[in-house]
Amino acid sequence: MPPPCPSSQGEGARYLPHHVTTPTTPRPWVTDFVLLGAIWGSSFLFMRMAVVDFGPLATAFVRVAIAAAFLLPMLLLRGLLPQLKAHAGRVFLVGVLNSGIPFACFSFALLSITTGLSAILNATVPLFGALVAWVWLKDRPTGSRVLGLALGFAGVAMLAWDKATFKPDAVSGIAPGWAVLACLLATFCYALSASFTRRFLTGVPPLVTATGSQIGASLGLALPAIWLWPTKTPGLPAWAALVALGVVCTGVAYVLYFRLIEHAGPAKALAVTFLVPVFAVLYGTVLLGEALTGWMLGCGAVIVLGTALSAGLLKWER
Repeated sequence: MPPPCPSSQGEGARYLPHHVTTPTTPRPWVTDFVLLGAIWGSSFLFMRMAVVDFGPLATAFVRVAIAAAFLLPMLLLRGLLPQLKAHAGRVFLVGVLNSGIPFACFSFALLSITTGLSAILNATVPLFGALVAWVWLKDRPTGSRVLGLALGFAGVAMLAWDKATFKPDAVSGIAPGWAVLACLLATFCYALSASFTRRFLTGVPPLVTATGSQIGASLGLALPAIWLWPTKTPGLPAWAALVALGVVCTGVAYVLYFRLIEHAGPAKALAVTFLVPVFAVLYGTVLLGEALTGWMLGCGAVIVLGTALSAGLLKWER
């Protein structure tokens, strides 16, 4: 999932009921956009592979620790350490909200629900982002964005209702209802961190925020992860999955994400959230044999439409 975006506002796509325009020239950022969606879509697969051996907290901790180790040399080479020190407290707090809690929540959820379902729920990040910005930053949505909020939450309610049972799963012992709530807590934390970043960290270089947030998440998760470290030594596939999560799905993905913001703007960068479930569902279906239902697809479409409207990426015009 994306780190806090400097702003969820920007020039969005325009929705016209009787006319649709398509770009006639290729965009140089399209490759980064698709590649980032494919990478973040695979993160749910790798989390699923790792959490069975490591458990949720250890999975989240090792992931952010590897990402911090990957990003820190780049920050040092660019001479940004003084800025990290100057903003350390706030950046570390963003790390707990934007990486520590969400990664642990999604790892927990993947013990009892599919990677596709968790990725669809992850697509509600801009939806919660618009709601938090409305309440906290007084960025009141109007017109189509209000409609988007209503549609998005209706889609989440329909999808969650299908998994609303709180009876323990026969295999994992975790009720799917708790897993869905964990995913929604993760996306709400993403929204909080985005507004916090917009309010208190505007102007801080993105690499400082990315690196410092992973260090902060590592510090926040260290003691709980050590306390609940698995008694049985995790296997090599689980370790390989965590290396892929830390280096590719977090470190490399952050570089791509911030480059996408620079080349395409924050609104288009935020839209990558809608592409992530496509790849996550594809990976889960092909590699893990997960079932894909029509209900999931229908609710996912409602969520994506509502989120796009609420974030201003689509606009309804009479």
